[in-house]
Amino acid sequence: MNEGKIRRLRRIMQKDNRTVIVPMDHGVTVGPIQGIANMQQITDKLLKGKVDAILVHKGIARHIDVGNAGLIVMLSGMSNLSPNINAKVQVCSVQEAIRIGADAVSVHVNVGAQDEDRMLQNLGKVSDECDILGIPLLAMMYPRGPKIPNEQAPDVIAHAARIGAELGADIIKTNYTGSIDTFKAVVESCPVPVVIAGGPKCKSLDEVLQTTFDSMKAGAAGLSIGRNVFQCDSPTQIAKALSAIVHENATVEQALKILGSR
Repeated sequence: MNEGKIRRLRRIMQKDNRTVIVPMDHGVTVGPIQGIANMQQITDKLLKGKVDAILVHKGIARHIDVGNAGLIVMLSGMSNLSPNINAKVQVCSVQEAIRIGADAVSVHVNVGAQDEDRMLQNLGKVSDECDILGIPLLAMMYPRGPKIPNEQAPDVIAHAARIGAELGADIIKTNYTGSIDTFKAVVESCPVPVVIAGGPKCKSLDEVLQTTFDSMKAGAAGLSIGRNVFQCDSPTQIAKALSAIVHENATVEQALKILGSR
């Protein structure tokens, strides 16, 4: 790994090689939903919660101050108004992200989707550009498509994660499999750090914390959770609680005390 990537990764991954990322690129996909209507306001709350990095699209990146947190710029996009929502297209270049001040970039690939071939081709191209320019690449690798009845199935998650690593990503974001043992197999078969996605809004904070705790036990390098953080009643406190699990090996009960839930 070149020196530029190493330096930039230090702004995203802590000394323990773990990270708490909050993605807020949802405005392109679903619009200004609750929690991200005012981007600087939610960013300020997350900074108080000591998140390690924030992920947004280029236009938002130009208008918010992320303080000492790492800035990850999303290169892929597609709205849910499209008849082919799984066909993510590139909407920002690596060089443009660097001009904005990005510490890393991210590409979204839906493995198994109708346009998987084009998305994989784009991932390979972006990976090469990232190596040339010395900027880390986070690949969001999701198994989604007609041949995938269960997006939490360990075998398809392991396959998706491995594809991202095979094509040059520095960090993989993917679904949690639902158990420590099966996710451990995903992590062990992927040669680069794996962080878990948050997915749809969870029914309870206990579920978010337990999933995070279990994924860390399985060897995950952290998390990249959006709606379950920025739509929480107290984004600052949930960020602190998640950071405690990721960076301090806190238990779920200890994390709940940070939230004041028990």
